[in-house]
Amino acid sequence: MSEQNSREGFYAQLAAGLDGLREQGLYKPERVIASRQGAEVVCDDGRTLLNLCANNYLGLSGDEATVRAAVDATEEYGYGLSSVRFICGTQTVHKQLERALADFLGMEDAILYAAAFDANGGVFEPLLDENDAIISDALNHASIIDGIRLCKAARFRYAHNDMADLEVQLKAAAGKRHKLIVSDGVFSMDGTIAQLDKICELADRYGALVMIDECHASGFMGRTGRGTHEHHNVMGRIDIITGTLGKALGGAMGGFTAGRKEVIQTLRQKSRPYLFSNSLAPSIAGASLAVLQRLSNSTELRDRLHANTAYFRQSIGELGFTIKPGTHPVVPVMLFDAPLAQRFAQRLYELGVLVTGFFYPVVPMGQARVRVQLSAAHTREQLERALAAFDQAGRELGILKN
Repeated sequence: MSEQNSREGFYAQLAAGLDGLREQGLYKPERVIASRQGAEVVCDDGRTLLNLCANNYLGLSGDEATVRAAVDATEEYGYGLSSVRFICGTQTVHKQLERALADFLGMEDAILYAAAFDANGGVFEPLLDENDAIISDALNHASIIDGIRLCKAARFRYAHNDMADLEVQLKAAAGKRHKLIVSDGVFSMDGTIAQLDKICELADRYGALVMIDECHASGFMGRTGRGTHEHHNVMGRIDIITGTLGKALGGAMGGFTAGRKEVIQTLRQKSRPYLFSNSLAPSIAGASLAVLQRLSNSTELRDRLHANTAYFRQSIGELGFTIKPGTHPVVPVMLFDAPLAQRFAQRLYELGVLVTGFFYPVVPMGQARVRVQLSAAHTREQLERALAAFDQAGRELGILKN
């Protein structure tokens, strides 16, 4: 085969794969938003839709105070740094935010990353080696899985949220020097909250460390929004916390790792995504700092979010939909069939509600769904309109039978 034919064959293979996804109803289109993020958004076709699929849990992404804080930080510190942190990319706003994150989470120190994916990608390799073991929940986020792959530590996987299997894996790792249990604090596809109290008990029994990813928890889980560890009353018993600034804490981008000072100092010296990525933009750092200050002063947004969550969960169940049980603002509406999830999401779009269908490989085969995510920004009237649209689409597509 000539080089030209080889190149054309490569592109033909990709095109055939994309055509196959379209034919199966599994192609994921991107909705283009022409407005700020919020409870309602304007799409590029001019339609205004209720947004039920953003990670904008506290409604701060398009919030005027958040925007103003970002503008103020830009005016003071500029647009960007054109540098990594250890050269000339560290400003006072970065250090202030790291201190505020550590204090908010109840940890000793914190380090910023360009994204939460980088935080998880850069945490394992500098801290552990072939003498150690990582015990990971089977449904952990892809960034955790990829980060573990970069590390030479032995890998053990326990069945999702299964404490009996976690104990089995801890016993299997008994010969290793250091053992690190890793779990999402909240699992994003199901809204399942990790059993951190039980995980910590097992960690104490078997001499293990505990790490949690708090991307879907920081800012609103727990009595004062500190996270899953506050929710389970185990603050002070978690060794490493990773998370994002790109969801409840303002919604832009950026990630962090928090822990003991020895952990954070080691990451500053050896974590590749930190050493070789540009510093977080000053606008994001400044706005995130303002968000943390706001959340430290009041639980109003957290309380409103949980009230919206309770109302929607009860109401969607009363309509007859199957949902994953729980209390988290992630509400998976189970449809089980991938093409049906796509058709349902499209019909809701036509009815003025923005949701996304999820299916394999994002979720297990046969577990297709639309994932609803509630926000503190949603009003009761908006949620009532959304529920009416769910009811209509469900009946039209035969999901609801009566």
